[in-house]
Amino acid sequence: MALPDTATDLQRLRHLAHNLAPRLIEIRRHFHAHPELSGKEYQTSAYVAGVLSSCGLQVREGIGKTGVIGELLGNGRDDRQVAIRTDMDALPIREDLSIGFASKTPGVMHACGHDVHATIGLGAAMVLSQLAAELPGTVRFLFQPAEEIAQGAKWMVEDGAMDNIDAVFGVHVFPSILAEVVGIRYGALTAAADDLEIIIRGESGHGARPYEAIDAIWIASQVIVNLQQAIGRTHNPLRPVVLSIGTIEGGRAPNVIADTVRLRGTVRSLHPETHAELPGWIESIVAGICNTYGARYELHYNTLVPSVQNDRVLTGIVESAVRDLWGEAAIELLPEPSLGAEDFAVYLDRAPGMMFRLGVGHRDKPNYPLHHPRFEIDEAAIVTGVTTMAAAAWRYFECGHRSQR
Repeated sequence: MALPDTATDLQRLRHLAHNLAPRLIEIRRHFHAHPELSGKEYQTSAYVAGVLSSCGLQVREGIGKTGVIGELLGNGRDDRQVAIRTDMDALPIREDLSIGFASKTPGVMHACGHDVHATIGLGAAMVLSQLAAELPGTVRFLFQPAEEIAQGAKWMVEDGAMDNIDAVFGVHVFPSILAEVVGIRYGALTAAADDLEIIIRGESGHGARPYEAIDAIWIASQVIVNLQQAIGRTHNPLRPVVLSIGTIEGGRAPNVIADTVRLRGTVRSLHPETHAELPGWIESIVAGICNTYGARYELHYNTLVPSVQNDRVLTGIVESAVRDLWGEAAIELLPEPSLGAEDFAVYLDRAPGMMFRLGVGHRDKPNYPLHHPRFEIDEAAIVTGVTTMAAAAWRYFECGHRSQR
């Protein structure tokens, strides 16, 4: 049986999501009031599993430690399987909002919108489950833990979350985009993110006679300055790199030359070729400075997540669905990627995917950034997110596209 007219289908999805709006807001506020840190999403996962079960989905818990999978089986006329991924963890931030559903967990807050993401995943499952008899293929809902520490996607994949998946869709809220607007970007959406640790080892001595010692603090300062200067002179500025040292540890007394300094930082990049070159490039600079001044060093470079690269066909599916649902005014084509990172990229090693930005900004009051203690959303965005996500899965089966890896 062929699907009915596409526009009619999308309006049905929109109508179902709109009818669920009070329930969706209730779910989101529950998540917001009961945030859990990465890898500890026990109550959140139990709540998610309960809602999925009530919608008739096949539910598996304990995937990727505290993750949940819900599988919605269609009518079997299409053997493809599409995944919808949302994350669930909160941040160690003390909330500074005077709202009735503020965090009840001291020092923990949904300051990155994962309460909204999880609600969108549940909402899409609630909508699509009502149309399961007309859904050609299988939709797998991935509720992921530990995105904030860039581990959850890896855990989920290791537990088979992406087995036999043909495409995957994701969402992230964006306070700089107004609510009821969807941000679309083709190609690179986020940066690759890596952890960097550099240990400089010199020789201790009296602070009055530095020439008798090897000053690890001074050498570490040269490393920091040279790394920052070299970025602008040895890397193509059209392929950006950001290197930020976040912590410096060293020294025991003001009149003692430090023999050891530990630097820790983050490295962000957008292009795969640049990303691959960064460990060797950083080490060459560190080695050159340390060799010049007689110090030794250790360099530990840990690749966390690659860049999210949106698949062109899947991005077109989402863009056309949003346009057909709400018109051109609901689309914001994003001219630039973000140097923030997202472990959604890990799923893209297994299947093509697309992540859209969901506008959550208020029109009539300040919009604080992600990870801010006063971050808050316009809840009108929730129905937009649910409808967009459900429509993306629906349209995927309509388009008949199967990407090759």
